[in-house]
Amino acid sequence: MTIASEAQAARRRASPGDYFALMRLDHATKHVFILPGIAIALLLRGDAATSSPWAVAAGFGAAVLIASANYVINEWLDRRFDAHHPTKRERAAVRLEMSRTWVMLLWVALCVGGLALALSANTTLFMVCAAFAAQGIVYNVRPLRLKDVAYVDVLVEAVNNPLRLMIGWAMVDKTTLPPGSLLIGYWIGGAFLMAAKRLSEYREVAGEYGADRLALYRASFAGYSEQSLLVSCFVYALTSAMTLAIFFVKYRIEYILMLPAIALLFGQYLAMALSADSTAQRPERLFQERGLMMLVVLVVGLFAVCTLVKIPALAPLTMQYFIKLP
Repeated sequence: MTIASEAQAARRRASPGDYFALMRLDHATKHVFILPGIAIALLLRGDAATSSPWAVAAGFGAAVLIASANYVINEWLDRRFDAHHPTKRERAAVRLEMSRTWVMLLWVALCVGGLALALSANTTLFMVCAAFAAQGIVYNVRPLRLKDVAYVDVLVEAVNNPLRLMIGWAMVDKTTLPPGSLLIGYWIGGAFLMAAKRLSEYREVAGEYGADRLALYRASFAGYSEQSLLVSCFVYALTSAMTLAIFFVKYRIEYILMLPAIALLFGQYLAMALSADSTAQRPERLFQERGLMMLVVLVVGLFAVCTLVKIPALAPLTMQYFIKLP
């Protein structure tokens, strides 16, 4: 019996709790990527900041609701494909009889609720959250369904990273958006995370069931190989570090001292993705990775120190300088 047929063998009618599970609230830890947006906006915008407690609460609430809406439509539209995956076949939409009407109503309610919360804070937050909701449609819904296109799938999914950054920024300042260098670095850094997740899936699932089975689960895998995914991780890490360095040099040169720790963070994550039964496939469990969390703490600590301490000796790094020959 195939994986798909096993998943379809016994199906019961879904309960309200099963519909609620589609929201994947255990993935809410990903909204930690909002926090740098808040912190950097406070640091760079200073007196221009217009934050209020309600804007912060509404921003986090809107992010959770819209992300949950995206998960609902993702799991519903992927149910026939997830049946070919050795672990995702256990998802409720695969195993249970669910009503399309109730799924769509849940998705609409979450989107409307999230956008209403965002609009109650400010227009900028509403626009960013609307883009967040649109990403879920572009990524999952035909005729676009960009998750089925190799490389494009990673870049489109990673858009959620800068969107979360902008949500945090809009909580603090509704009159501007973050610098482009920071947004690109954040975006391509997210692409690295997504590519590493696919690399881990490719090694595990294709190794046991074959590449053809993996392509049945997600069409984009037909355009990947283990080597191409590994190379893409390398390219994404370099590009993210490069654009972040541009941001550091332009806005606070002390932040350049964070780059070695960021490089170690990329390396640790890639090593984790290459290990068996990798947590990279389950990002909601990353907090259980002690080595990774120690590096995150190091990066955060360096960020705090570089924010509070000015180092004049680093100033020449922003100037043109030529080595004079004797």
